[in-house]
Amino acid sequence: MNAHPTIRPNPGVLDIKAYVGGASKVEGANRTVKLSANENPFGPSPKAIEAYRAGADSLHRYPGTGAELRQAIADVHGLEADRIVCGAGSDEIIALLIKAYVGVGEEVLYPEHGFTMFRLSTLAAGGTPVTAPETDMTADVDALIERIGPKTKIIFVANPNNPTGTMVGRAELELLADALPPHTLLVIDGAYAEYLRPEESDGAVEIVRARDNVVMTRTFSKIHGLAALRLGWCYGPSHVIDVLNRVRGPFNVTASAQAAGEAAMRDQAYVDDCRVTNEVWRDWLTKEVRAAGFQVTSSMGNFILVHSDDRTDDMDAALKARGLIVRRVGEYGLHAHLRISVGDEQSCREVAETIRSIRQ
Repeated sequence: MNAHPTIRPNPGVLDIKAYVGGASKVEGANRTVKLSANENPFGPSPKAIEAYRAGADSLHRYPGTGAELRQAIADVHGLEADRIVCGAGSDEIIALLIKAYVGVGEEVLYPEHGFTMFRLSTLAAGGTPVTAPETDMTADVDALIERIGPKTKIIFVANPNNPTGTMVGRAELELLADALPPHTLLVIDGAYAEYLRPEESDGAVEIVRARDNVVMTRTFSKIHGLAALRLGWCYGPSHVIDVLNRVRGPFNVTASAQAAGEAAMRDQAYVDDCRVTNEVWRDWLTKEVRAAGFQVTSSMGNFILVHSDDRTDDMDAALKARGLIVRRVGEYGLHAHLRISVGDEQSCREVAETIRSIRQ
């Protein structure tokens, strides 16, 4: 990069390596299956598509306030609509929280294999990213607590976590929340929470409701299948919601995203179908890859993390040769791993067949 001698960005910006999304094509392949970005292979609810198309004649109008969308979220999840803020993906909510609460030199803490946007958004704000070691690829609450200091402004825990697929339970999250100093927020990032059975919930809603220092985030990009529209939301204490409404853009969520998001949220039958189908093929694929002789971290999301040993290049190349695009996760320090999104039945069977061939 060619840095300008006098016009300089804020501290931390030049330490950022720009986020690289999952690849979407293989050169020379006649057909590709994208399993690199944890997208819903079945797309969004037909009701969401219908709502999106219905807004085509109003593209010249500014979006509304999002009241209908927030009410739909509140109705489905049993929340208070006035304690919800929507954003352009949960990525924007994460960035807004850091922008609002983290100053230059102050710290954001998260597990060592936490979502990369925690680090990037912290650096962009001039803050200092701090990581805590994990245990068995899972956030270690005791390790997080040990690293809390006077400069710790926000702690992020993605639950389930990307890229490991692991999660911590409600009791551990409550322990962490209760250990926070008065100046620190806990943010529970639930981008993959809809893939959990009800009995597997981490209790994030109840944890937020009972405290004034915890926020939870969600996205429409995963199980709702609306990644292209960039839509997410958070639920938090009133004082945090007030701050976020002050710093977000006045029209940060498009009208089409609001309409599609409301329809997607209210179509819980579709969400349930996607969750069940994902669980069936995630567990099947995990079993098959393990049977082929590779370790797989038990996942609660819509992807699996495969320990490819010293065969990472071979496995990646073999999958690409069949047009199957998966995600290398070296940026997380996991150089001997591949993250593979759970696709439909055909793609899962093709992935398993290809990985079995690596061991032959």
